[in-house]
Amino acid sequence: MTSAAEQTLQRLYVADAEQRAANLPSSQRTRNVDRDTGHFLRLLATSIGAQRVLEIGSSNGVSTIWLALAVEQARGEMIGTEILPARAAEANVNLTNAGLNHVARVEAGDARSIVARLQGPFDLVFIDAEKDDYITHFAAVIDLVGPRGLVLADNVLSHDLSAYQEMLRQRVDVETVTVPIGRGLEYTLKR
Repeated sequence: MTSAAEQTLQRLYVADAEQRAANLPSSQRTRNVDRDTGHFLRLLATSIGAQRVLEIGSSNGVSTIWLALAVEQARGEMIGTEILPARAAEANVNLTNAGLNHVARVEAGDARSIVARLQGPFDLVFIDAEKDDYITHFAAVIDLVGPRGLVLADNVLSHDLSAYQEMLRQRVDVETVTVPIGRGLEYTLKR
């Protein structure tokens, strides 16, 4: 990892810890993945040689940075989405500070509208948005995921995402497992 990326992540994790210590409501926090989850995302994306990654719910770009580090090695492209324009702008500044804006960007707007104009295939999709929207987001992205591509969803242990998990387990075109890292990842392989 470059020193610029590490310094940017360190600053963002300090800010996230301060928000949590101040007991800010979740709607006012950046709600970033923890360091172990970010590291796992980078290692996983690197191990599969992910060249195209899509993120639903980028916030201020912490997970985007982790994934972009892998995409940079593969000389690929990372597209993030963030519904809050100010957060998307902050994420893009953070990508620039981390030296990753040449491989990654975050688009502001509703993810479903952004995804509707994208073309696949994507090697990996990371969903970390409003939990009630996970099923809708999955439906919007699954056709853009290439064969043997991955869809990862965060917070499946910290939130009740049983409906999302049950939907996945009923599909014949994917195989899924819950990974107990951080707040829980649902790891879904497209067949």
